[in-house]
Amino acid sequence: SSCVALPRGGTREPPGPALGNTPLWRPVPACARQGPGRPRPLACALQRRHFVDHRRVLVRGGSGGGGASCFHSEPRKEFGGPDGGDGGSGGHVVLRGRCRACGAERRCRAGVRRVLDPQVKSLSGVLSHYRGADGEDGSRKNCFGRSGGTLYVRVPVGTLVKEGGQVVADLSCPGDEYLAALGGAGGKGNRFFLANDNRAPTTCTPGQPGQERVLFLELKTVAHAGLVGFPNAGKSSLLRAISNARPAVAAYPFTTLKPHVGVVHYEDHWQVAVADIPGIVRGAHRNRGLGLAFLRHVERCGFLLFVVDLSVPEPWSQLADLRFELEQYQAGLSARPHAVVANKVDLPQARVLLPELQARLGPGAIALSAATGENLEALLQRLRELYDQHVAAELGRGRQPLRW
Repeated sequence: SSCVALPRGGTREPPGPALGNTPLWRPVPACARQGPGRPRPLACALQRRHFVDHRRVLVRGGSGGGGASCFHSEPRKEFGGPDGGDGGSGGHVVLRGRCRACGAERRCRAGVRRVLDPQVKSLSGVLSHYRGADGEDGSRKNCFGRSGGTLYVRVPVGTLVKEGGQVVADLSCPGDEYLAALGGAGGKGNRFFLANDNRAPTTCTPGQPGQERVLFLELKTVAHAGLVGFPNAGKSSLLRAISNARPAVAAYPFTTLKPHVGVVHYEDHWQVAVADIPGIVRGAHRNRGLGLAFLRHVERCGFLLFVVDLSVPEPWSQLADLRFELEQYQAGLSARPHAVVANKVDLPQARVLLPELQARLGPGAIALSAATGENLEALLQRLRELYDQHVAAELGRGRQPLRW
């Protein structure tokens, strides 16, 4: 018999009549390479295709181990006394805002560095049920049971934890942790009940069950800047033009159904994260259109980029409508530092409306074309100015600015 060495992560193809150039192995997705007995967290296609910003999670702490009731037995020692050990405590369940590198959570807690993990973008990888490890039972010779290890659940930074409609935790910084469920206490062995008036106790107690809670996780996208505009204003095209993000682009409204985050790289190695928020319509604060489901993603942005469409009649009215919707959703949201971006300047009708737009909104409005790349440099320069102001404001409040 002969053996064929297969590349790592591949499986052998069954023999066929005509091999030709058919490879002897095929790649297997990483999420499908699970060991025996290990359940798959979620389907690969579900993790790739779906953006999840709501999740109901049942968390249970591990149960404590039971105490032991036994007596010491040794030759020539008739009354050895009780030697039953205590049971181990159950493991806790902890929600953790994930950082990029292993061990970075400790540095984040010290306020030295805050860096997001780009691989954790939604709650699609969070299961609906988590249970901590159970503690082991105590045994003879005063041996205590091993306590269950803590189960860490990795969630995206910006996750709100709610219970019964109340916010109990806000994991807005990398490395933030929340103790979701306590593990049960271990039971006591009969050695624990030894006393002067009871030299041979036989009592032992069982372990306590772990805490059980139903939590609701809600994700609010974390980014430095947010692109806010009406549907079909060219926000996704603009994000594709200034970053490597590739959101869907089409000639119909509501192409973007989930937030996309793109990173703008500068020559001095600074990075600015820009979030493409799905289109906002009039009455969004009353849950019209995509409504409140995506208005909350604007809350985490330090500054805003209002994108208006120059190809529609009276494009300056869009800015007033957008500010009104943000202010109705949350007071003070429209007053954040911002810039106005007038897109689609390459169209003929846009050239006609541009002078009146600048007269109404001021010379600070940046006229550009995401399709042709015209005047993108002015936007990148203004974006960097807003980012520097945001960093200075965060340092003035005694907080470390977020790095992507």
